[in-house]
Amino acid sequence: MKICVLSDSHDNRRLMVAAAVEAKAHGAEVILHCGDVVAPSSLLGLKKVGLPIHVIHGNNTGDLFMMHKVAHESNGLIHYYGQDTGIVLGGRNIFIVHYPHYARAMACTGDWDLVCCGHDHRAEISLVPTIKGGKTLMVNPGTVAGLGAPPTYVLGDLETMEFSVFDVPADAEVANAGSSTSERSPEASTTNS
Repeated sequence: MKICVLSDSHDNRRLMVAAAVEAKAHGAEVILHCGDVVAPSSLLGLKKVGLPIHVIHGNNTGDLFMMHKVAHESNGLIHYYGQDTGIVLGGRNIFIVHYPHYARAMACTGDWDLVCCGHDHRAEISLVPTIKGGKTLMVNPGTVAGLGAPPTYVLGDLETMEFSVFDVPADAEVANAGSSTSERSPEASTTNS
């Protein structure tokens, strides 16, 4: 199962949807949003992409009542969890939280196959040593809104545990997003064995 990991959209619906459209064109079946959506109505653009969305709120919570309402009225397409969540997708245990320090701590437990976070607007894919002697993949997709850093997202495969950071061009047109996003250099990719 391929997934699209987004974070820190900060109401930039156009870039968020462009990233989701691009990821779907590359086979993504689900979207994980690691917080700082801000206005819940911006998720309505993602809803149109037609992929299930798992979202938390981050530190820019916006209107939490409306976040619940948008999720409730999505006919099961948007799953809103609050501050953080643990879910199972494609047979993998996944933890989603906004803060990188919290994500690193959860990765260290060895209880998760994948831990996703955001907040600092820095795209990073790393392997975190666990207290159980293994390693957990930690993914921070950066900011899809392009605030203080280029707009980015992560596309990953839960079967192979290969994840890559992709740039979303600032001039991306939602209708053409599938043909204009470029993958970053190989050092931005990580495989977890």
